[in-house]
Amino acid sequence: MTLLCVPLVSKTVEQMVANMAAAKACGADLVEIRLDHLSNFDPRRDLQLLLDDRPLPALVTYRPKWEGGEYEGNDKQRFQALCLAMELGAEYVDVELKVAEDFVRLISEKKPENFKLIISSHNYQSTPSSEELSSLVARIQAAGADIVKIATTAVDIVDVARMFQVPMIGLVMEEKGLISRLLCPKYGGYLTFATLGTGKESAPGQPTISDLLNVYNIRQIGTDTKVFGIIGKPVGHSKSPILHNAAFKSVGLNAVYMPFLVDVLADFLNAYSSADFTGFSCTIPHKEAAVRCCDEVDPIAKSIGAVNTIVKRPTDGKLIGYNTDYVGAISAIEDGIRGSKGVGKDETVSPLAGKVFVVIGAGGAGKALAYGAKEKGAKVVIANRTYERARELANLIGGHALTLSELEKFHPEDGMILANTTSIGMQPNVDETPLKKQALGAYAVVFDAVYTPKVTRLLREAEESGATVVSGLEMFIRQAMGQFELFTNLAAPENLIREIIIAVRCSNKRQLSFMVCLPVSIKFFTMLHNIMYDGSSFSAMEAKIYSHCCCTRLGVQFALNKPIGLELNTVC
Repeated sequence: MTLLCVPLVSKTVEQMVANMAAAKACGADLVEIRLDHLSNFDPRRDLQLLLDDRPLPALVTYRPKWEGGEYEGNDKQRFQALCLAMELGAEYVDVELKVAEDFVRLISEKKPENFKLIISSHNYQSTPSSEELSSLVARIQAAGADIVKIATTAVDIVDVARMFQVPMIGLVMEEKGLISRLLCPKYGGYLTFATLGTGKESAPGQPTISDLLNVYNIRQIGTDTKVFGIIGKPVGHSKSPILHNAAFKSVGLNAVYMPFLVDVLADFLNAYSSADFTGFSCTIPHKEAAVRCCDEVDPIAKSIGAVNTIVKRPTDGKLIGYNTDYVGAISAIEDGIRGSKGVGKDETVSPLAGKVFVVIGAGGAGKALAYGAKEKGAKVVIANRTYERARELANLIGGHALTLSELEKFHPEDGMILANTTSIGMQPNVDETPLKKQALGAYAVVFDAVYTPKVTRLLREAEESGATVVSGLEMFIRQAMGQFELFTNLAAPENLIREIIIAVRCSNKRQLSFMVCLPVSIKFFTMLHNIMYDGSSFSAMEAKIYSHCCCTRLGVQFALNKPIGLELNTVC
């Protein structure tokens, strides 16, 4: 079993002791005590306080500046402190390869039977080749390591694939290296590092222990676990890992879903071509490239010219491309129109038929909506910053093309439909909008594919102008359901997915930090929403509420960014 290790990087012993208790409460297996982060470190006094009555096994590290740490003194004093930690009962000590032979000689005659020495190498510039990694592992083993640790930096996500080929603690730093930390259990890693929270990392790219346990279900990951994920750039904002991992868990599927920050799609698919990497969601900017990278493409996706779902066919390993954006977005807009008119879903003619349907953006999502609207009988208009791209898409589907500046005065009729498929207005640029408010009066329905934030400036101003608004969150839910069914050949757990979205929405409104381990009780979140958004109650509390519900049925953590005044510890 891969161990979860929480690094302690506080400046004081007292805070480290407190964080040890927090790490145990969060489910860690051990802690890394980073002596180089302590102010006014006194080896005998401080190590005694840190190691006596510790709630978890301890890995003691005293990292020098030349290996990315904080210690600037000489190695003699550093070695003395590490030897003392070993003598006081620390289960592990980490020492750098460059000085490992000297340290091994120092402890050779007094090394306890159950003590393990980790010898580590850190590369903050790149990830070596597979041959160089194998050679490095051999050098570390020859130096006397009980456990080999190599940490490198991902220039590209394909670098991480090389680390999976060598048995060790292999960690790749930065966002592109996140999957090396998540997939440690699958590839036999001895331990992986996880922080108590943002700002408490000991190296770039470390996830929180809450994410590892509650989002990625790392305790359930094994050698047979299938790997899915979302490919994009950027990708860190995506809610897809929360949704899909909870959905996988709800149906008992041995699978994990994670973010892949990818520069070149073809290189990524080639590097991760093993059968264990089973399916991918594709987002900006890879949807069009995915058409070229797939061995076969669904006819609808081929017509749209964009793929948002890739499935590896188990019989021959070929990559099959689909587009679930099309169905998700169009059905959401249709239902928005029907709801505003009180019309049921059983009508035979689409409410889009005969309507002017303006699509902002000519990328993958724009193509999906333009194709879908045209198929439903709408009169499609493409508006884009670059007229040539708008004209290209308009010619492809049989519509008209405009620039964004021309769209400001475009008003052939009232009751038009507007769909923004660009990233304009996405966090953190929430004050931006693709179309000024004075131009929105001609539209009866406005859809925004951006779902972070849920209510964008475009939607807010459209509603103020009298339009029915449809959030990109609804498209996200529906396309995610379609992807789940393509990934698993099982019916998507719609109610579960919608409940998760409610929870995510709560987190965004008050900038909460929370994790969900589902199935979720919708009743709980309704209660939570009422507590948090009753203005008088909330302002009166001026509180930071911390709730940790631990069980298989419900697991939620959330923390308001207010001075702490109340603590709730709930076991459901």
